Amino acid sequence: MKLTDTAIRNAKPQQKQYKLTDGRGLYLLVTKTGKYFRWDYRFGGKRKTFAYGVYPDVTLKEVREWHTDYKRILAKGIDPNEYKNQEKRKQKALTENMFEVVAREWYSKQVPTWTAKHAETVKGRLENKVLPWIGNKEIASVDAPMLLKVLRRIENGGAIETAHRVKQICGQVFRYAIATGRADRDPSADLKGALTPVKPKAMATITDPKKIGCLMRAIDGYHGNLVTRCALKLAPLTFVRPGELRHAEWEEIDVEGGIWKIPESKMKMNRPHIVPLSRQSLEIIEEIRPLTGEGKYVFPSLRSRSKPMSNNTVNAALRGMGYSKDQITGHGFRGMASTLLYENAWLGDAIELQLAHAEGNSVKAAYNYAQHLEKRKDMMQWWADYLDELREDVEK
Repeated sequence: MKLTDTAIRNAKPQQKQYKLTDGRGLYLLVTKTGKYFRWDYRFGGKRKTFAYGVYPDVTLKEVREWHTDYKRILAKGIDPNEYKNQEKRKQKALTENMFEVVAREWYSKQVPTWTAKHAETVKGRLENKVLPWIGNKEIASVDAPMLLKVLRRIENGGAIETAHRVKQICGQVFRYAIATGRADRDPSADLKGALTPVKPKAMATITDPKKIGCLMRAIDGYHGNLVTRCALKLAPLTFVRPGELRHAEWEEIDVEGGIWKIPESKMKMNRPHIVPLSRQSLEIIEEIRPLTGEGKYVFPSLRSRSKPMSNNTVNAALRGMGYSKDQITGHGFRGMASTLLYENAWLGDAIELQLAHAEGNSVKAAYNYAQHLEKRKDMMQWWADYLDELREDVEK
């Protein structure tokens, strides 16, 4: 007598397990722990059992369809259990080789070496701009036209630079797949010249000495919040990146040694950085210490002392002083210092180290962490004195 859904549903466990047969070797095994669809068959002269699943996770209708297929496989001289295991291995391999799986694996390997901000950016670009379209593809099957279609979607949205960045990220994922034996080549390499070129965008800055003097006097005349005023004064003296300035912590400042040690976790290149502090910089730091010295950040948020200053505070102050974004930005102080220091014949290595620019040789970069420090101290004091001179050079 064939099984029915009602019979299966009403089958109750007994002291001993028992079977309800459906014909063609298929049966339901009822135990105290559950109801299991099974099939007993012979292969190679041995009795074997094939498991279809547990009721009600699988239905009687599904099992009968599967049973018909596996009976055909047995008729071809193939062991159903071995066939099922092979299919599982294939599916597992396919899953492990999917672009998304490889990408997330690559990400997990890289993220310990990145800043939190960079890690968030890379993750967001993968999850929002790549994975929805090729995440479920076997990575070896993703070719140049397929990848280009993904990048074109970003490019057509006007984010040309982002399209190039995403292409670089994908290239790294493909190269990781090659290294781990899941792909043979990197199709992103075939897309050279396929995207709209990125127009170089120079950061707005001021390099004319007379105009710099005007800017320094304007900063001196800024009457806003003391935290903002001190950050605005320190920015041109240290010419660190805006994010590094606003995240400055008191524990990083060594007043006696006259240096500011920024940990690698805050740096763009993920390497620690030393900023020699001029006499003028130390005066600014001492000016703000009574107000924020008991907290974590040198320049805390105006709304919460437990958070750093907003990333737009310095720029907003510059705008309030009458300087447009096309004239100067917080980041522009770096270009200002770089240009004038080179023009005044300071050592190029000292300038680049102080700007914390990328160093292609990682061993050399690690060695250079404190390289030319005495020279850099002299340079930073000269720069502060030079800004004072420009500030005082008022044309009659």
